[in-house]
Amino acid sequence: MRAEILSLESPFLVGARIVIDAPAEKIFNYLADPHAHSIFDGSATVKSVISGPRRLSLGARFGMKMKIRIGYRITNEVVEFEESRLIAWRHLMKWIWRYELVDLGGGKTQVSEYFDATECNKGQLWWLKKTQSLTRNPKWMAKSLVNLKTLCEG
Repeated sequence: MRAEILSLESPFLVGARIVIDAPAEKIFNYLADPHAHSIFDGSATVKSVISGPRRLSLGARFGMKMKIRIGYRITNEVVEFEESRLIAWRHLMKWIWRYELVDLGGGKTQVSEYFDATECNKGQLWWLKKTQSLTRNPKWMAKSLVNLKTLCEG
């Protein structure tokens, strides 16, 4: 099973999409629980939650233990939230991770994940290019969505 990597108009917006045989509410419960993020993360960079609520909501802040070559911590803030439909968070660098869920009926849900760097400044864009984030993130997102599908359908 594979997720579709999306072709988007902005070079600073990348995404992936998959259909999951589970209701949107079940999928959203994993997305809204920062303790679950390391379970389905396809990048192997999300290690664990270090602070924040058990369930996210608009304005909630949560800290994560991460590792890309070296370990670090990042604090995120939920900037978009619609129960069972949309959740997005942003960290200090202003990059936004967004999940959109569409109920397709019959217990199926389309899930799209986006990495949005359209609000970055020149220094942040330099870092994205140096780390090849805009190239690697769609692959990692696709893997995350496959993991999420396995988790929700299992």
